[in-house]
Amino acid sequence: MDVILIPGFWLNAGLWDGIVPALEAVGHRARAMTLPGLASVDDDRSGIGLADHVAAVVEVIDASDAPVVLVGHSGGGAIAHASVDARPDRVARVVYVDAGPLGDGDAINDGLPVVDGEIPLPDWSVFGEADLVDLDDGLRERFRAIAIPEPAAVASDSQVLRDPRRYDVPVTVITCQFPSELVREMLAKGHPYFAELASIRDATIVDLPTGHWPQFTKPAELGAAIVEAIA
Repeated sequence: MDVILIPGFWLNAGLWDGIVPALEAVGHRARAMTLPGLASVDDDRSGIGLADHVAAVVEVIDASDAPVVLVGHSGGGAIAHASVDARPDRVARVVYVDAGPLGDGDAINDGLPVVDGEIPLPDWSVFGEADLVDLDDGLRERFRAIAIPEPAAVASDSQVLRDPRRYDVPVTVITCQFPSELVREMLAKGHPYFAELASIRDATIVDLPTGHWPQFTKPAELGAAIVEAIA
């Protein structure tokens, strides 16, 4: 199985370094992605939007000669969902890591502070307490040291979805900040944030209690959860 690993904001392929060995140990081929504009702080991010990130993932799907699983973390979940919408016949499963499928017309996060056309990693005070669980001072320093500004349009562009066959592709949601019981409760209440997830015909929700960046705080547990989701 080809497992395409899509990072969230401010991070690139290196986010998945602690996860790749768990996938390879059971015979999967891990393809950790660095999305356009995220290779280096020196990259030119002007003009890069959400569609460019989706196109980069679709290109990797098209180049694969094996069944594909998409793993999207945080904002990367929206990119994974748009990619499965583009290639619903090529994706065997989508795994959302503290993320979910973003609906048509919605933006990933258009409230983040923009500086000179890009979004640097904000001060920790911008995030909620649940985001930062287990992210101790050392991990915060590590995160900030490797963080790369996000292209602003990736956060604010509208999601574009066209193919209802995306609802036929099974998904697993690995929820970290909030317990799965709460997610199921919000689904049952028809909360608009979960409308797209509610339309997916085969959705599994599992708990991995920690903050929003389990790649830093619980890499072994996250690797095992992804392997289990694929199995």
